[in-house]
Amino acid sequence: MRRYFFNVHNDLDTIDHEGMEFADLGAAIAHARIAARSLAADTVRQGHLIGHHRVEIVDGDGTLLHCVRFDEAIDIQP
Repeated sequence: MRRYFFNVHNDLDTIDHEGMEFADLGAAIAHARIAARSLAADTVRQGHLIGHHRVEIVDGDGTLLHCVRFDEAIDIQP
């Protein structure tokens, strides 16, 4: 298991100092998508959505491994 850190960049920048262990990056990305959807839902309840807000997955050295933008985590339909 490898530890991944999930930094949130929305109205505030929140740096994850604890991280979570996942079997691989794919599992960490799935977790980040769920988190991005939840955070996006919170902003929609406030009446807006800022698509470039994101959850960044980094390793213990702070190297960016993947980024999940709020507007990419949801399917917006007409």
